Amino acid sequence: MFTGIIEETGTIKSVKWDGKSAVIVIHALKIPDDIKVGDSINTNGVCLTITSFDSKEFSVDVMAETMRKTNLNGLKPGSKINLERALRLNDRFGGHLVSGHIDGTGIITELKKEDNATWVTIRTNESVLKYIVFKGSVSIDGISLTVAEVTNNRFKVSIIPHTGQETTLLSKKIGERVNIECDLIGKYVEKFISGKNNKEISSGIDLNFLKDNGFL
Repeated sequence: MFTGIIEETGTIKSVKWDGKSAVIVIHALKIPDDIKVGDSINTNGVCLTITSFDSKEFSVDVMAETMRKTNLNGLKPGSKINLERALRLNDRFGGHLVSGHIDGTGIITELKKEDNATWVTIRTNESVLKYIVFKGSVSIDGISLTVAEVTNNRFKVSIIPHTGQETTLLSKKIGERVNIECDLIGKYVEKFISGKNNKEISSGIDLNFLKDNGFL
């Protein structure tokens, strides 16, 4: 589990493909100081497992499904990547709960400066957008951000200078793909009230129940 507060941006040293899967080696300055083999690491929003490391770099195995469904398949030596170690329970919780399980990807369609911030517009599909809530939380390439606007096919976030400097988001160009993880709470609520894949237990709670009792 992660918070979406990026610790540093690493640099891809190598991507070694083995069929449709890959071993990625990442150069980093801070991360190798306090990791061990088997630790989870948030890499551009994707939860991966550290398989080896030294004082300057670490390696992760990436399965074929992850390479297909995320923007990790576009990485090459020299690419920058957002990194975050797993959350410690005694740390400050500055972002929101991020699992590292990507819901989908989006395409950056606009980067627009407004005073000290930059608006980033991302186009994505309906299966992702249904969980994107105005003023709710979203993880983009592992970065915890607040949704500032939602339409029928895209959403916007606003990036302050600190976030721009500490992550890769503002170095991206229009047309580039980003990983998106929606807020966990919305997905669990949907599963709970829909009763999908749960034939034995029915909560009796649906959208009509919530409206009748003043929750919607």
